[in-house]
Amino acid sequence: MNIIKHGLVVLGMIAAPVFAAGQVSISIDAGKPGPVINKNVYGQFAENLGTGVYQGMWVGPKSNIPNTRGWRNDVVGALKELHVPLVRWPGGCFADTYHWRDGVGPQDTRPSNVNGGEVEVINAVGTHEFFDLIDMLGADAYVNGNVGTGSVQEMSDWVEYMTADGGSPLARLRAQNGREKPFKVAYFGIGNELWGCGGNLKPEYYANLYSNYETFLRAPKHNKPKIIASGGDTTWTDVLSRELKGRTTGISIHQYTIAGATWETKGAALGFKEGEWISTLANTLKMDQIIKDHGAILDKNDPEKKIGLMIDEWGTWYADADASSSALYQQNSLRDALVAALSFHIFHEHAERVPMTTIAQMVNVLQAMILTDKEKMVLTPTYYTFQMYVPFQDAKTLPLAIKDNTSYTLGATTIPGVSATAARAKDGKLYLALVNTDPHQPVDVAVDVAGTKVKGAAGKVLTSAAMDAHNTFQYPQAIKPAPFSARAAGGKLSIKVPAKAVMVVALVE
Repeated sequence: MNIIKHGLVVLGMIAAPVFAAGQVSISIDAGKPGPVINKNVYGQFAENLGTGVYQGMWVGPKSNIPNTRGWRNDVVGALKELHVPLVRWPGGCFADTYHWRDGVGPQDTRPSNVNGGEVEVINAVGTHEFFDLIDMLGADAYVNGNVGTGSVQEMSDWVEYMTADGGSPLARLRAQNGREKPFKVAYFGIGNELWGCGGNLKPEYYANLYSNYETFLRAPKHNKPKIIASGGDTTWTDVLSRELKGRTTGISIHQYTIAGATWETKGAALGFKEGEWISTLANTLKMDQIIKDHGAILDKNDPEKKIGLMIDEWGTWYADADASSSALYQQNSLRDALVAALSFHIFHEHAERVPMTTIAQMVNVLQAMILTDKEKMVLTPTYYTFQMYVPFQDAKTLPLAIKDNTSYTLGATTIPGVSATAARAKDGKLYLALVNTDPHQPVDVAVDVAGTKVKGAAGKVLTSAAMDAHNTFQYPQAIKPAPFSARAAGGKLSIKVPAKAVMVVALVE
């Protein structure tokens, strides 16, 4: 029997793995396209935390590490391969201690401070530098404002500084600092985690604050950002969706996946046993019910579906690699790749309500795409998962049914053996993504597409012999995707998905 604590499964006694036999069947109805998977579901988060920005992405224009205007060329090049659609900055909890004027003007005159006792925040990366990164990536900007230690005036000034045309005094200041043309702020968030690090507020009080702040966020109509409210649990979603209707584009929620049962026992990134493999995946799957719970409230208060559920912090959170550190650096293994893929499948399922997510974070912090050490860079299994799923950006979801699914059981925990999602991409191709959660057994998947004969499949698969397979600076290609193809026989397509694997294929129709 499972014991539920804080929404997580506490595993019972560990027993031998149990496997269900038989072939899994997947049917896809390509004639009934559903909601579009907003490309921003594949957004990224870059907080001034640890070495996530400084050292990880930003080395400064005088560094010996090849860079463009201070941003590492290797990191930017790798991120461009992911077609990053959106970047959230500067936080996170950091946002509610960040004063934007500290990050504009000549870099050698900017004040310096230490955040979290770890890495000196020199304010070299401010508004202009962030938008340099946005331009290099070809992404949209999601900027988080300071409610916790800021003011209505400060936030109003920042939005004007970024978005106003030339006649504004703050636009003239922006021009003096090197940018005459306004920046394009796609989304602007009013605070972060106001229930906690952002100020320990009540939702009703924040709703009033939000209305006050939002009133004074003046921007030209042709360059007005979409405004996002900082949410929390379902009580916050209920209050904000009632009180702020018509005044917000979305309400954010945060959800992290741990391996253990509590934050005190959240497990290690590497060297874990199978019990932590299955518990991590089981905890990942809880995202589906979380979205349903918040979605039910939004359906009641916002039946027109004008308020999006923005999951702007998600991903795995393990014990720090260095127990004395608070920089949130952790390694990234095959298990994290499966967490990302399972999360994508859930986001696709709720595409109508979830138009944006941003994983925490891009580089060196939590479930990162990239790890760096001085001049060295390594791509993580999560990076490769994002790369494999690029075709799903702005693709149209397709109805998919799984029949005779296998189960993967260990002790008191059981999860589905196969997870799948399908969509018609902008290139016209039909893509199918598959996850086999079982770390021991491959699975045969029979694929049927209504109304057409599938001739084959071609794509990539990510797997390895070890559950915690990962890349290091010494062995940077220990795990990476491999080509995969299959041909139909007798008009039927069968795909063998390896154990503990993520697979994305284009179906040949």
